[in-house]
Amino acid sequence: MELKLFDSELKVMELIWDLEPVSAKDLSLYAEEKYQWNKNTTYTVIKKLESKGYIKRNDPGFVCTSLISKSEVQKSETEGLINRLFGGSKKALFSSLIENESLTSSDIEELRRLIDKN
Repeated sequence: MELKLFDSELKVMELIWDLEPVSAKDLSLYAEEKYQWNKNTTYTVIKKLESKGYIKRNDPGFVCTSLISKSEVQKSETEGLINRLFGGSKKALFSSLIENESLTSSDIEELRRLIDKN
């Protein structure tokens, strides 16, 4: 399942994952504090997330909970990035990531463990 979140939707999802279950009112207060958003902006994003089936709202209190996990979004977004920018090649992504990065022997050992695990 491909999950596509715009930046504003991801910001609200991050709040929901951290705080759920959380009321829309509280979400708007946290978003105002963290992103300087007004209440209408947050409520608009909440409605978009609900219409996409990524969250559900329950009454009373307009309480929001996630229907998708952070790891599902990370996986979907990573796969999309690999497909769009690296022709679907994880090897090309990995090469790009380490090309200009100095890795310690400890980093290399950890990467080897991760590769061997898969």
